[in-house]
Amino acid sequence: MDTQAVAAIAPKPGMPFQIRKIGHVVLHVKDIPASTQFYADALGFRVSDVYGDDMMPGGAVFMRLNADHHGVALFQASRGSIPGAGMNHMAFEVGSLDEVIQARNHLRRMGVTIDFEGRRRAGVQIAIEFRDPDGHRLEIYWGIDQIGSEGRVRPPHEWKGAQSIEAAIADPVVGQDTSLRDPSILSG
Repeated sequence: MDTQAVAAIAPKPGMPFQIRKIGHVVLHVKDIPASTQFYADALGFRVSDVYGDDMMPGGAVFMRLNADHHGVALFQASRGSIPGAGMNHMAFEVGSLDEVIQARNHLRRMGVTIDFEGRRRAGVQIAIEFRDPDGHRLEIYWGIDQIGSEGRVRPPHEWKGAQSIEAAIADPVVGQDTSLRDPSILSG
């Protein structure tokens, strides 16, 4: 490896979006209660939401350490996902819904396959999901629920999945403003 050449790699000018932070990481674990206890006791995370087997095989726990709905999520490992040997995905937050769409359009222009776009359930963020060259699952999102000091989370009956960004915009969850600064980006 040419270390100087690698060190010189930089984004091309004119990126249509800006990643603000690593938003959350989702890990495969062998024992959700034990891992939940560890993240609570060792690192101070709090539980935001829990999925039972009816929501996801083996269940899942979403945990937070700040106002974001989740900073780490723990998914039950299965045959295809070895505990401790891999993550489910890593997510990056952008500052606006327009930027999620601009990221989607940019990735499509680059020939990157989008595995999912729209809105999942807990956290209700609007997102795109795709893979890096090694197959790591990545997410770019906006609008994750914020949880105040009282600890109230959005109840499950207010979650709304959507299988496209356009569907998520057309049917927002309570309190989520899905108006765009530039609606023309939907066609791009």
